[in-house]
Amino acid sequence: MTLSKALFHSVRDWLPDNLYLTIYHRRRIGRFPKLRNPTTFNEKILRRCLEPDPRFGDLSDKLKVRDYVAGKIGSEYLVPLVAEPSDFTRSVFDALPQAFVMKANHGSGFVHVVRDKSETSFEKLDAMARSWLSTDFYAIARERHYRTIERRIFFEALLTGEDGKVPPDLKFHVFNKQSGEPKIFILVITDRFGAPRGDMYDENWNILDIGMGHYPRSPTPAPRPANLEALVSIARALASDFEFVRVDLYDAKDKIYFGELTFTPGAGMFALHPDKVDYEWGSLM
Repeated sequence: MTLSKALFHSVRDWLPDNLYLTIYHRRRIGRFPKLRNPTTFNEKILRRCLEPDPRFGDLSDKLKVRDYVAGKIGSEYLVPLVAEPSDFTRSVFDALPQAFVMKANHGSGFVHVVRDKSETSFEKLDAMARSWLSTDFYAIARERHYRTIERRIFFEALLTGEDGKVPPDLKFHVFNKQSGEPKIFILVITDRFGAPRGDMYDENWNILDIGMGHYPRSPTPAPRPANLEALVSIARALASDFEFVRVDLYDAKDKIYFGELTFTPGAGMFALHPDKVDYEWGSLM
């Protein structure tokens, strides 16, 4: 670690949010952001981090958002809940099925897949749950709307495809500002728990020469989902109340499930390749 990085890491917890995000944006994107008059997509996401819509907190809560989704498109699109205990205890663990997914509701990355409960233990999952619940997700990237979420652990059914694997994440970036039809870009993350790859498509499943964040591209495009029109329709419905939101969906054995709503993807620090895309997406907001 260089001296400048070491200095930054030693003082970052004490930095005000706008300075923290400015420094991180410079390191990740390669330029200082214009926070007062943002023009790029990432700059406008930074502004959302600092000045979130009051709705963002509840709709970023992975438990509370379920009511919103049920009201918009129906509860049949929700991944079945196995348990949402007030406390994770051994009796809760004992009652869990053989396969499940453990999650926390207050941020990103709090996901643990259990395919066979006999290969884990209450002690292991309890330690993980305690670590997650002790994590202030707001402090990681200063996304202020996460401060309002009451931290919870919950368990969902494990979704798998025909191949037995966890289905790809289908991340619909929906822009609603322009008149007429929304503009939609679909980031497809495959093999999330192995060697993840990320590929961008338009809403008609044409592969785009756009890279996002750290994901390498796949050698060949993914096959077009048989129910693509339904996926796009659901993404539009869930995004209809917002200028921009990322709607995450899953297609498991031709059945569509909701994943989450994300209002500040990458906290404004996901580099877009080529760089001109950052400006093009920014013009859509």
